Amino acid sequence: MKILLLDIETSPNTAYVWGLWNENIPLARLIDSSQVLCWAAKWHGESKIMFDSIHKSKHKNMIKGIHSLMDEADAIVHYNGSRFDIPTINKEFLLHKFSPPAPYKQIDLLQVARKQFRFTSNKLDYVAQKLGFGNKNETNFQLWVDCMNKDSAAWKIMEAYNKQDVLLLEKVYDHLKGWIKSHPNHNAYSSKVCCPNCGSSKLQSRGTQRSRTAIYQRFQCQSCGSWARSAKSEKLPKDSLVNI
Repeated sequence: MKILLLDIETSPNTAYVWGLWNENIPLARLIDSSQVLCWAAKWHGESKIMFDSIHKSKHKNMIKGIHSLMDEADAIVHYNGSRFDIPTINKEFLLHKFSPPAPYKQIDLLQVARKQFRFTSNKLDYVAQKLGFGNKNETNFQLWVDCMNKDSAAWKIMEAYNKQDVLLLEKVYDHLKGWIKSHPNHNAYSSKVCCPNCGSSKLQSRGTQRSRTAIYQRFQCQSCGSWARSAKSEKLPKDSLVNI
């Protein structure tokens, strides 16, 4: 399975405002709307981190690069990407008249953190630090302003920042993998029986799982810790009863 780790950075909306507090901004005062400034991506298990930006490429070519990668991916790992990164990227595809990329599965680690755990904060920076993987590079809003003003030094900092996010994303993904309940099944991409979550063949038989009408062999992965069951079931004895 080809798994892509992806993170984008965007520009802020810019507008004319009369005040600094509790003001609704009509579209007539909008100067420029937000767009993708840059992206960083990495194929899971590979060392190379890819990066492109409006500083390095024309905007359409930069977006085309994301499209090509997403078109190859079986699954995409992101952090809050279901609500931010992917819809933002899709908007750019539409504006540049690109067709949708090939279908892919999404693995949103923010949703995993919220559903499975109770961290004090679910931000990537906090979760990565609590798991011992380090932290995001320090930045402030001025970095985005400087990049929009074509400051080459600022762009070097932005590139390092974006790439570090992808590195943290991969480390957190590998650590949480066993807890992901709806992970795309590696067995659909492998000729051998393997762990649905991580693809490992180190599976230990651990009892059975029972439904109302069937019994399944249960396994635990010795690599990521996730649990799985056999697809084929054993039927309950004929004289068994079930609820009606």
